[in-house]
Amino acid sequence: MLWKKHTKQEIQTRVFQALEENRNYDSDYILGIPGSYLDTEQFHRDADFLANAPYLKTFINNPNHIGCHTLTGADGEDLFRGTQKLEIELIQMVSEEILHAPKNSVDGYVAPGGTEANIQALWIYRNFYQKEQGAKNEEIGVIFSSDSHYSFYKGANLLSIKPLPVKVDADTRSLGMAGLREKIQEAKQMGIKYFIANANMSTTMFGSVDDPDILAAAFEAEKVPYKIHADGAFGGFIYPFTNPESKLDFRNPNITSITLDAHKMLMAPYGTGIFLIRKDWMHYAATAEAQYVQGLDYTMVGSRNGAQAVSIWMILQTHGPRGWRENIQSLMDETSRVTDVLEELGIPYYRNPHMNIISMHASAVPPEVTQKYRLVADDFEGVPKWWKIVVMPHTKGKVIDNFISDLRRLKGALNNQ
Repeated sequence: MLWKKHTKQEIQTRVFQALEENRNYDSDYILGIPGSYLDTEQFHRDADFLANAPYLKTFINNPNHIGCHTLTGADGEDLFRGTQKLEIELIQMVSEEILHAPKNSVDGYVAPGGTEANIQALWIYRNFYQKEQGAKNEEIGVIFSSDSHYSFYKGANLLSIKPLPVKVDADTRSLGMAGLREKIQEAKQMGIKYFIANANMSTTMFGSVDDPDILAAAFEAEKVPYKIHADGAFGGFIYPFTNPESKLDFRNPNITSITLDAHKMLMAPYGTGIFLIRKDWMHYAATAEAQYVQGLDYTMVGSRNGAQAVSIWMILQTHGPRGWRENIQSLMDETSRVTDVLEELGIPYYRNPHMNIISMHASAVPPEVTQKYRLVADDFEGVPKWWKIVVMPHTKGKVIDNFISDLRRLKGALNNQ
């Protein structure tokens, strides 16, 4: 088992050992690489605190994790092999011990965020259809719920394939078989022959979760080729722990790839998304022209800061599985505390019971509350229909207490008018 709780000293020792295994710009003869350690006028390499700051030490040493190391291994870039090994271990931890993949069955890398990771999936499947099926761009479509992240529109635009959003039920926020089949039939009439689908493991606005089996059944009924990607950019470090019966992991043979974001629930620095895909798929994103990169490049971003992978590895090893489950359960309890008050006050809302997002009907929420607590609207350009709150570690206790107090007071004042 790779994922277990470690002491601060054990984590520090591991990271420093990895840095020792890397080639370092200040101690090795490195002439051919267009990179270096961070600027010494701004980032002091001899600061005393770095002896006890493994992430900052890694950040300053500036290892480049270009490529996909679960795929290339020893054949990849060898300058930063030590920290790359931590990234490989991280990918195994997340894919196998959180998302239930068979051992050594998944490739992946730490991406700058969920947006790129989602687009990486679309890129791979588009290239697969082109290479294996002779598909043209205009024959490939992307099915996703209307609540999905905007990255699917962005990816379809970049890749010159067709976005195919499907409306969801206004109350349950779920996709229905009839709507899916209607959209597929409509797409077929437009000349779409090959499909990529997204199943949400928590939408950004509602925390709603798609059923991938309904997606698969709709494609099977329409007799069209399809691949399913799961967007767990928000829910990837929550939903697998709150719903052991999740269909959105690698136990489901219809799920080929998954996105997660560590810079949301895991509280890692921004720039720490994770892209995971089953073996034998990553090569569809190979850039053959990247000849000067050992092992080629398989990612959209190219060069990547290895410190970001180290930060995720450190956080997971600090908590361990049990500690992380307890952390998530405390957020679920706090979220339920808020929904209990909403029901008491008669404020309509949507919440997936396995998530820490609550979306309230905008007409029932006092404007003073939305402004004071910086709630997020479903539409900042028009008239909001929903206001969203996300229960996070920094909101537990005092922030939620004050929110509930203000909501009761202001809602009561509105009711008495």
